[in-house]
Amino acid sequence: MYSTRADFELGSIRDLGIKWGWFAALGIALIILACVAFANLIAATVASVFMIGLLMMVGAVLHIIHAFRVGRWSGFLFWLAAGLLYGVAGFLTFYNPLLAAAVLTLILSVVLIAAGIVRIWASLKVRPLRGWGWLAISGIVTALAGIVFAIGWPANTLFLLGIVLAVDLLFQGLASVGFGLALKAAR
Repeated sequence: MYSTRADFELGSIRDLGIKWGWFAALGIALIILACVAFANLIAATVASVFMIGLLMMVGAVLHIIHAFRVGRWSGFLFWLAAGLLYGVAGFLTFYNPLLAAAVLTLILSVVLIAAGIVRIWASLKVRPLRGWGWLAISGIVTALAGIVFAIGWPANTLFLLGIVLAVDLLFQGLASVGFGLALKAAR
């Protein structure tokens, strides 16, 4: 048994260190998937759109089931309407993936611009603290990415979501490999 929280955390890291290879293998698999996505950005975009459509359809079914499970509750129509809207959105995503990709790309642009602005604002609020500049740089890069995406819209619709997926897979893979190697070193 562990006597302190620090002993517990150190023991947990050592126990996890035995499995370092699984983290490294996961990371390598994700890096390979990232390379596949980079090799065919249009297919990666379509895969992203279909995954979102599938999630909307599952959300629709869950909302409708929930509406009927609550029965007489006054929110029945709300849950039913939400489920039907999710279902329509999911159906439209599968019916016209190009339109869905265009809408998702535009939404991504707006969200990145907003997130960048919020990060810049937050960095100015913590300006006296050391390292505030990193938060500001992160906000500037995020906002600029959103602006570039918006300027390129709708022409970038066919490949942008694929790039985002590929970059995410790549960084998740690199992080997993790095974590696995750090666990190995901590054993």
